[in-house]
Amino acid sequence: MNNSLPLPATVLAIRSLSVDTSLITLRTESNHPVSAAFLPGQFLELSLPGFGEVPISYCGLPSSDGAVELCIRHVGHVTTPLKDAHPGDVLAVRGPFGRGFPLSTYFGQALLLIAGGLGLAPLRSLLLALLKQRDSFGRIIVLYGARETGALLFADELLEMKKRGGIELQLAVDHHDQCLDGPPGCRVALLPALLDQLAVDPERTFASICGPPVVYPYLVSGLRQLGLGNVQIHLSLERRMKCGIGRCGHCAVGNRLCCIDGPVFSAEELAGIEGGFV
Repeated sequence: MNNSLPLPATVLAIRSLSVDTSLITLRTESNHPVSAAFLPGQFLELSLPGFGEVPISYCGLPSSDGAVELCIRHVGHVTTPLKDAHPGDVLAVRGPFGRGFPLSTYFGQALLLIAGGLGLAPLRSLLLALLKQRDSFGRIIVLYGARETGALLFADELLEMKKRGGIELQLAVDHHDQCLDGPPGCRVALLPALLDQLAVDPERTFASICGPPVVYPYLVSGLRQLGLGNVQIHLSLERRMKCGIGRCGHCAVGNRLCCIDGPVFSAEELAGIEGGFV
């Protein structure tokens, strides 16, 4: 089956997550790879007729019935018009593309998921996959930071997961006045600071990161101080994605292409590549 050909996708539901971000559920062909055969961290290409195409990371779990969940920030020439989409509207998708998080490597290990802002979207996909087989993994620790409480996506969902005992959770925002009425336990701190008092078993822990690339060097440095090696640290460079098939060159990182070789890379793979983390 050719995953590079656009496939019609009907909008099933739209839920506002913040002032500029929505969770959109699409329905496409049942058992098609675009909905049924992706890994967390992979992405699809979403097109809106008359406006263009944009790469979007998967936000939910694979589904044999054709349902696809996408977390979309309405800031670009394609994603801004999607704010006015309605159930029944027909879009188009193609995929899946890229390399996702190595789930098979994570079996039997503790997982540290670190998200900044919209970076929670692909890590939500990973988190749901981990919880679906909860007994196959050790501790699952989620560190999530955003600029303000209103930008913390899926906060209620994360708190419910914590309440059920499935995950350990730390939330943070950048400024004090924005955390007064925030979720329980929300701290005022920058994302890398959440590592300062964390204790993990470095020999049995992997870290998965997605967020603003500017914080990646600080997060990698902090994880190394915890004792994790470069091969245990995986980062999503999803913000570099473009065409999905490695033709445009927009996603080049050194001699690698995010659309094909990523967007998930280990810190080991990115070491020595100038600008690899940013």
